[in-house]
Amino acid sequence: MQTLPKRRYYETLSYLPPLSDAQITRQIQYMLDQGYIPAVEFNETSEPTDVYWTMWKLPLFGASSPQEVLQEVRSCRDASPKSFVRVIGFDNIRQCQTMMFIVHRPH
Repeated sequence: MQTLPKRRYYETLSYLPPLSDAQITRQIQYMLDQGYIPAVEFNETSEPTDVYWTMWKLPLFGASSPQEVLQEVRSCRDASPKSFVRVIGFDNIRQCQTMMFIVHRPH
């Protein structure tokens, strides 16, 4: 029996290699198709106990295309290259966060 090398996993999809912009776009499109409100957050660490991240601007209430959200992801990455960046989706019916995934890990 072989074990995997020790590696830190963070959020949903973190077992996969880093997502390309095209893959991020597809995930955001799914989020918009479900009626979730996207938002971009960043933090210097991704500790499991660190549940409160800093929100990049306000949630994107009026976002109608994944490109709008991806542009904010790129802006956040450029402004905070040493931070983790994630996209989250809020469900305005259930009043909760329903999905999230890391889109940038610092090197």
